[in-house]
Amino acid sequence: MTEDTHTMTPREIVRRLDEHIVGQDAAKRAVAIALRNRWRWQNLTDEMRREVTPRNILMIGPTGVGKTEITRRLAKLTGAPFIKVEATKYTEVGYYGRDVESMIRDLVEASIGIVRKSKRGEVEESAHQAVEDRLLELLVPNEASSPFGTTSNDTETEETRLARHERTVAKFRDMLRDGKLEDRMVELSVEQRSSPVQVLTNMGMEQMDMDLQGMIDRMMPKQSSARKLTVAEARRVLHEQEVESLLDKDSIQEEAVRRAEESGMVFIDEIDKIASGGEGGKSADVSRQGVQRDLLPIVEGTTIQTRYGSVSTEKIMFIAAGAFHRSRPSDLMPELQGRFPIRVELQDLTKDDLVRILTEPSSSITRQYAELLAVDGITIEFTADGIELISDIAFHVNQSTQNIGARRLQTVMERLLEDVSFEAPDCGAKTLTVNAAYVNDRLSDVRADEDLSRFVL
Repeated sequence: MTEDTHTMTPREIVRRLDEHIVGQDAAKRAVAIALRNRWRWQNLTDEMRREVTPRNILMIGPTGVGKTEITRRLAKLTGAPFIKVEATKYTEVGYYGRDVESMIRDLVEASIGIVRKSKRGEVEESAHQAVEDRLLELLVPNEASSPFGTTSNDTETEETRLARHERTVAKFRDMLRDGKLEDRMVELSVEQRSSPVQVLTNMGMEQMDMDLQGMIDRMMPKQSSARKLTVAEARRVLHEQEVESLLDKDSIQEEAVRRAEESGMVFIDEIDKIASGGEGGKSADVSRQGVQRDLLPIVEGTTIQTRYGSVSTEKIMFIAAGAFHRSRPSDLMPELQGRFPIRVELQDLTKDDLVRILTEPSSSITRQYAELLAVDGITIEFTADGIELISDIAFHVNQSTQNIGARRLQTVMERLLEDVSFEAPDCGAKTLTVNAAYVNDRLSDVRADEDLSRFVL
């Protein structure tokens, strides 16, 4: 966890989630308590820590009500390694497709990215200085020393030459820092990436879990070529080279594995689709049961082999979610149900919720569209009655067709602003007021014809 979230109370966590997510207080409380328990667990004795396991959460609710967003925001808030996976993309071991262990490998990769980004920040200053020195070497190459023996005069000449070179370097350093040499051309040796050799197996390499591509890359000879680049382009290339040389890959991998084990979060969406209840024949049930059986040991706690070493899943938090329209949580294997002791039911969004979603979050949909069209010089102002009518249309379409929650707002907004989005580059600067009259004018035909509403919205 980040330092900022070490001492955050559940109330503070909920307040931070409220900035982005409307409603669903029960789900917010559940994840806030689970996050606080992570911090509490870290402060237990070693003996007790071995006994305490994460309280995994099962979120139950229709699509578009905030299940994924709550978990994603929670992971972003904590800075913890986080991945979102769909249960439907996994298959039972022995069948073509991804095996469930790959979710832990993906989690470690996400952790590698977080740690790597953090470590890059630590070496940025050193890399910046090294890049500046290398650019100066390219701009002001040092003259070769005389191959002949030295005399007192030779020594004086050498000292004079070095002093002159240092003065020249100092002048170029000032010019470089002032940005006066950005368009100057330099010749730089750049390593060329060899064409990847594709390795195919009947299991898509999921079970092998070996970095065959990396092994092949290390076996292939390194090739480099001289390229003429501007100083600005060369700086970017050299910066990447210097950062890579300063990063300690072993320590990054060790810390990434530790973070994945101690604070990793896996969000398993569409878990209701692998429940055995509802429609479907026996063959489908077998496949679903197989995925559940493979998922069970990972959630219970096991050790997964990855390219970065062994990863224990005992302390990883799993949050599963599903609509459970055609099945029930009780249709899951009893053993798997037991590994998700905290059940949270998310409620359908009301019309008032949709109004709040359009106005309250820091990155609300209305703000997103306003910022997008502002790039083309269009200023959009949403009035209260306009937002009220947009929410009313979205709510009634959800009620009369398939309920897709807040995602319906995206559909309505896209239809509402379709013309202005298309014509914006040719209109020049202008102000558009989206009020009830404007919404009625743009969506009246869709509202009047329910069949058209079902098709378009």
